[in-house]
Amino acid sequence: MLQRLREFFSPAPPPRLPRVPDGQRFYAIGDIHGRLDLFEALIAAIESEIAAAPATDHHIILLGDLVDRGPASAGVIDRARAWQQTRNVRILAGNHEEMFLNAFEKPETLRHFLKHGGYETLLSYGFSSKDMATLPLEDIFAALPRYVSEDTRAYIAGFETMIRAGDYIFVHAGIDPSRPLSEQKRSDLLWIRERFLSHEGPLERVVVHGHTIFENVMDCGNRIGIDTGAFRSGVLTALVLEGDQRRVMQARASDTAHVEVFDGDRT
Repeated sequence: MLQRLREFFSPAPPPRLPRVPDGQRFYAIGDIHGRLDLFEALIAAIESEIAAAPATDHHIILLGDLVDRGPASAGVIDRARAWQQTRNVRILAGNHEEMFLNAFEKPETLRHFLKHGGYETLLSYGFSSKDMATLPLEDIFAALPRYVSEDTRAYIAGFETMIRAGDYIFVHAGIDPSRPLSEQKRSDLLWIRERFLSHEGPLERVVVHGHTIFENVMDCGNRIGIDTGAFRSGVLTALVLEGDQRRVMQARASDTAHVEVFDGDRT
């Protein structure tokens, strides 16, 4: 009887924290948006950590929106592709990749793309500012395939929409909370906002996402938003997951035009 009373009044065990598979470390990098300088700084910091822990199985996930708004979208795509040759790097499709590819379909979708950051992307692929200012939209549309190769477009079209790891999933924008993970729509994974962001209940897994800009990493328990608006804030964020631990790395552009990497504590 005494033992039963002790068990009854003893504190409940602490809740189990979400975790990734043992022996693995995940780096999830938020929306890069053409900031090759910040991306290069994070790559260097991550590579340094990988070199210091060769026995760990490292996984790198880019959460989409590599292109648009920032000055070096073409360079970001090329650098991500090169990194995949040496590391386990997987890339999610963002809504800006979708707009980029849709811009090749008809002039009106190109017009939409240019209004949402595509102007800077086309400059990075070789269009001149004079051409962009003087050429009719139809002429820019006709020239697109000469500047952005079919190989590049096929590469971007191959980006994934969802990645699972232990108790986490990684997507660009979020998920529809009313649907199981197996029934998610691509449009929601790339575009959803309010229905996902306002959901306070538990989800099948903790969702790591970008798409919506926050000043700081937004850890709501059921989701973690890591888009810190690199193209305008000069801060590119990576969430690092290992076991049940979390920490944040950030590349920040300073006033002296160089980039520093900050390694923070658990979110």
